[in-house]
Order: sequence, then structure tokens, then C-alpha cells
Amino acid sequence: MSDQPSLRDNLRRLFDVQQGMAFVYRHLPWTHRLVQGAWFALLALLAASTAYGLGLLLHTQQAFWAALTAIAVTQQTYLDTRSSSRDQIIGALVGGVTGFGTTLLLGEDYTAYAIGIVVAISSCWLLGVGSAGRLSGTTTTIIMLVPHTGSFWLIALTRVGEVALGIGCSLAVVAVAERVQRWWVRPAD
Repeated sequence: MSDQPSLRDNLRRLFDVQQGMAFVYRHLPWTHRLVQGAWFALLALLAASTAYGLGLLLHTQQAFWAALTAIAVTQQTYLDTRSSSRDQIIGALVGGVTGFGTTLLLGEDYTAYAIGIVVAISSCWLLGVGSAGRLSGTTTTIIMLVPHTGSFWLIALTRVGEVALGIGCSLAVVAVAERVQRWWVRPAD
């Protein structure tokens, strides 16, 4: 027999660590929670502002979608932000293709929209990325219900581009912030 713990034992330990971290966080003094909240708010603000500014410079139709995406994917760590970003871009791609395709095939009425939502979310689950399903439904909704001027393929492409811009800005801001945090909390030599 192997001396290594089983997967189940490792998962139990990981769960215990997560529960312990949650307990510690809940019992931090309010000033520490406030500082953490302010730091997170600063990260979200920097990511959103950068995405919005770049969106305006690039003359995207509605740069606020890039800012919204940056806020939506920004997390406290780079790895969490990357995971959230992956779900967001997959959801945007599936939702964009679904919204565009549904409109081409079925038109611009509520029945087509309802079918589009079901197809988008189900497609994500079928592809094994169920966590992106909700986001694909959101993108389908944006493409099919938000008033716009121009063709659907251009709207879908622009939305995916704005999402990608927001994701890139969020990843860059959080990566820099993690380096600043490591430098600041590094133990004295």
C-alpha cells in the first residue's frame, strides 16, 4: 500500500483549510475587513477605468461593456481572476455565436430569444464548462435584447472584443497588484 493519503483525505483537508480561512476572515477586526474591501475596490476601479479608457480610445461602440467585464472578473488573486476570465470569455464567445446564429435563423422575437438562451447555456454544459453557462446567457441577452444600430454580427464581434478588453485589463491590474502586495508584505531580511 502507498503511504500517500487518498484523494478523499486530501479533499477533506482542503475543505477544512477553506473552512478555517472563512472563519478567520469572518472574525477579523472590522478595520482589517475594511482595508481588504478598499483594496479590492481599488483593483476593480483600476481595471474598469483602464478598460473603459482603452475602449474609448479604440472607439468601441459601448466601452462601458469592457468596464463591466473588468469589474465582473476582478478577484483578489490572479489565479481566481484568470479562472473567472476564462469563464467570461467562453461565455461571451458561446453567447455571441448563439445570439448571432439564433437571430439569423429565427429572427428577432421573444421565442427566438428564449431558444437562444436555452441553446447557449446548454452548449456550455455540453462542452464541459457549465460555469460559463450563465455568462453565455447574459451575452445572448445583451446581443438579442439591448437596442443597437448595425448588424448583429458586428454587435456580437464588438461585444466579445469589449469583454476581451475588460478581461485583459483586469488580469494586468491584478497581476501588478499581487506583485505590489508581495513586495510590501515581504519579510525584512
